[in-house]
Amino acid sequence: MKDKMNKVRAGIIGVGRMGRYHVGVYSELFNTDLAGVVDIDSKKGNDIAERYNTAFYPDYHQLFNKVDVVSICVPTSLHYKITRDFLEAGINVLLEKPISDNMDNARDIFRIADDKGLTLHIGHVERFNGAVQELKKIVKDPILIESRRMGPFDSRIQDDGVVMDLMIHDIDIILNLVDSDVETINVLGRSVFSDKDDLANVQLRFKSGCIANIVASRVTQNKIRTMAITQKDAYVFLDYTDQDIHIHRQASSEHRLTKEELRYKQESFIERIFVHRDNPLKLEILHFIDCSANGMRRSIPVDKELMSLSVALEIVEKFKKEMPDSKG
Repeated sequence: MKDKMNKVRAGIIGVGRMGRYHVGVYSELFNTDLAGVVDIDSKKGNDIAERYNTAFYPDYHQLFNKVDVVSICVPTSLHYKITRDFLEAGINVLLEKPISDNMDNARDIFRIADDKGLTLHIGHVERFNGAVQELKKIVKDPILIESRRMGPFDSRIQDDGVVMDLMIHDIDIILNLVDSDVETINVLGRSVFSDKDDLANVQLRFKSGCIANIVASRVTQNKIRTMAITQKDAYVFLDYTDQDIHIHRQASSEHRLTKEELRYKQESFIERIFVHRDNPLKLEILHFIDCSANGMRRSIPVDKELMSLSVALEIVEKFKKEMPDSKG
């Protein structure tokens, strides 16, 4: 399926904000040939194609027989049909998260990929954040995980609420850090700017006893991306944006009361972890191509891919049932 230059032929379906990032990465990789882009907006598609010296196609079926791999960056409601069509055509797929809005459809496209010996990679780009990679080496038997992923409202997100658009990243990371099944899920939230979940506060309790408190918001006028993990011997703080990790150990505290004031003093040994910083999307696409072209084993097993989606969908359902009139 590769061309005479032995390059992997790649296509991108949907050249909105995320799709453009994919186009930019593929265009820079020496072992890929950007064979074409597809979008329902022909002006936008043609502009991108011209900028990156590739072809524009108004219909994704036109890419069949022209590509070996494809990135699908379209609204969630279109994921199943387009992914299924490309897999049936024998083409490896990088599908931007979430997999689907339906568990049966998610299982079906993984089944098709398995039957055909193809790679279906789900675009959880935070997995390839250097800090997250380091975090997996540090976290052992967590007691409490606190995650915040917050920012202002983005009107371009039409299909998904904040759980499927933002929180699913943290659900995925937490499930891969905690080696235990989810026991209970508690959900609070509100609709503010849309009829979907714009603000969600979720508590997960695992059978191991670990508790995760996850806050996701698209009504916050400041972009925050952090995770904090409490262990018996350490407090680990991760800033996704800076790709920084600080570990607090051997903490002690004291207070002194005088006539004038109460002074509080806290000390701890703080260890800053060196993180190799690279473009997470580039690392993800390289991994996807390695799986597709060279048979490299996928980084996350299929059952864990499906578990992340299952938990996210359950949270959305609980939001709908418990906060049906939450907009205001």
